[in-house]
Amino acid sequence: MSTIGPEQSITAAPNWRNLAARLGPLIGLVFVFSLFSVLVQVVPGALRFATPDNMELMLRQTAVVGIAALGMTMIIISGGIDLSVGSSIALGTVAIALVMRSHGGQAPYLAAAAGVGASALAGLLIGVLVTGLRLPPFIVTLGMWGALRGLAKGLSGMTRVYPAPLESPDAWRVTWLSGLIDTVPESSRWNILPPGVWLMLVLAVLMAAVLRYTRFGRHVFAIGSNEQTARLCGVSISGTKILIYLFAGILVGLSAVLEFSYTGAGDPTGRMGAELDVIAAVVIGGASLSGGQGSIFGSLVGALIMTMVANGCTKLGLQNWVQEIATGGIIVFAVTLDRLRQRRI
Repeated sequence: MSTIGPEQSITAAPNWRNLAARLGPLIGLVFVFSLFSVLVQVVPGALRFATPDNMELMLRQTAVVGIAALGMTMIIISGGIDLSVGSSIALGTVAIALVMRSHGGQAPYLAAAAGVGASALAGLLIGVLVTGLRLPPFIVTLGMWGALRGLAKGLSGMTRVYPAPLESPDAWRVTWLSGLIDTVPESSRWNILPPGVWLMLVLAVLMAAVLRYTRFGRHVFAIGSNEQTARLCGVSISGTKILIYLFAGILVGLSAVLEFSYTGAGDPTGRMGAELDVIAAVVIGGASLSGGQGSIFGSLVGALIMTMVANGCTKLGLQNWVQEIATGGIIVFAVTLDRLRQRRI
């Protein structure tokens, strides 16, 4: 048997099968893009799809889910799950808005640190509960899903929190927080992409390097592939899982910063269902819910596929329920492929 790198899988398989698994999400992306590019040409009243402005829009829409999917990739590779992502993003935006408001719409660095810190603490708590109480991640994160959402509502007084006082509602817009996910102006086209999209891409490169080249990354794959064997090999299961959920919480906090920049408020009811979008992006990207398999590149492609489906349905004038059916069908198809692949292995 040949040895396969951790970004592919712990289990050995023929090279052509590994190549197909790695290229599968990219092939799916090309197919979805081509499909909508053709459909908007033949459906009466459809809006243009394959335009530079729409490509930029889809990248901006992908950034929040894409960054959160980086952390979810680690969690799923390790054999875990996190159902509290949407609630954690909401809590992060509320924390950012409260700090900004207490400083008259200023202090963006402190506010961003508060948002990331709130989500990081939530991730750390999840890791401690999963390892300390030996509870299934599904149960722990399901409980945190409700607890974090409730905390966000309590801190915000059950209403949206705006980052500046009423007498100067636009004060926060002079800070860098307001432009992270904005459209790139015509005068700055050399930038190509908004800062939030660049942040997603840089974090993706860093996370891919961590998973492929570090001991921590090898331990993540080892735990997901076979936790008992990893323990016998000397891997610190508890310590690694705590770090996984902590790092994932930090990434969710950065997603909250972009979400705040996009909406301009701390919304305790925002991003409801985001955890399903994030999990779906990782699964569509080729990760196995059984653990031990997944890639950062695939997760980003999966997030972009979901955004592209939603955007394409909007361009075709389809209602939201059609988009939800299409997204659900893609998820079921991706999981089915994963099961078939596991059976072959």
